[in-house]
Amino acid sequence: MKSFALVRADNSDKVKIALHDLERYGDIQFSASPRSIEANYADELLVSVMGVSLKSKCNSAALVELKNHAGLAISRLKKIHPPAHVVIISPKHKVFEELSGKFRLYPEFDRVLTPREKPEVPDTVQEMVEPGKQEVESKELVAEEPVPTE
Repeated sequence: MKSFALVRADNSDKVKIALHDLERYGDIQFSASPRSIEANYADELLVSVMGVSLKSKCNSAALVELKNHAGLAISRLKKIHPPAHVVIISPKHKVFEELSGKFRLYPEFDRVLTPREKPEVPDTVQEMVEPGKQEVESKELVAEEPVPTE
């Protein structure tokens, strides 16, 4: 019995990482490529499935069809902590049939992570020390009196 995972987050990178975590650490198998869905629609799905009011809106969302039974997917999901809100949608939910019919119509979700800009790393230790502090720090490293040795 198939199910769906709805992944909602503040940005697409968190959705991408969560999808990766579901496969890698949750050992949850996808039966199709994740699909991109509108953030507003994802919020509506969450309210429909969970039956609670929305606490915060998402900015990015994906829907993926799972090979795993919903119960197993939920059990495995509890063991990992993806950086996004993940909701498992099973055949018992009203929206399941609607999603089954529309799933293939949604565009594929781009899973390629955008590389972050690397911060500048100083070439030398001296560049790491603020001007003026270097003398103070150097003095702190010098012992006031020599330590006697036996």
